[in-house]
Amino acid sequence: ERNKEACRAMVRAGWEVASHGYRWWDYQHVDEETEREHIQRTVQIHKDLIGFRPVGMYQGKPNVNTRKFVVEEGGFLYDSDSYSDDLPYWTMDYGTKKKPHLIIPYTLSENDMRFAIPNGFSHGGEFSKYLKDSLRCLVEEGKRGSPKMMSVGLHCRLVGRPGRAAGLEEFLDYAKSFGDDVWICRRDEIAKHWYKHHYPEGYGNAPDVSGLGIAMRSNM
Repeated sequence: ERNKEACRAMVRAGWEVASHGYRWWDYQHVDEETEREHIQRTVQIHKDLIGFRPVGMYQGKPNVNTRKFVVEEGGFLYDSDSYSDDLPYWTMDYGTKKKPHLIIPYTLSENDMRFAIPNGFSHGGEFSKYLKDSLRCLVEEGKRGSPKMMSVGLHCRLVGRPGRAAGLEEFLDYAKSFGDDVWICRRDEIAKHWYKHHYPEGYGNAPDVSGLGIAMRSNM
């Protein structure tokens, strides 16, 4: 809300603007009413500032109720408050109708936050090599018939430093060198692909989510 031009720039650039929560709190001991209100408030802020609601949620510091509230809100295609797999997966444990809810795991491994912790990355070259090794391994698994997803966590204040950014640029060039073997995409695009091609059996036809999360860039 304090930097509306940045919001407009992200939409013009074609980025997905997912929700990272209303406040950077640890929600472990936040009461249910407050957390519900915060989720509703952040959805409304997205609508007001960028013209459409978020379809992805990464609270970051959730509690045992967060996913239930996300599902109950009804408009999210997925959440990323999980670090448990290299592929998206479904859960049917939440909501009154127990409909499938998609989880697209995030990562604390391929993440520039490791520049800010002991025994983490010390320079951009280490970051780049780790990402390249991870991607190469996953691509090889895919060629053997078991494709995977790779997330990379980035923060302007961390990888945005010049020496570190050079390592990120090196990795991006490497990723693009794989051509069609690597799909570089937004998380909402992964979600839409998963709804279309991997919707769980026994829950009817997959809903058409192809038009969700698309901004009218001409209005930005």
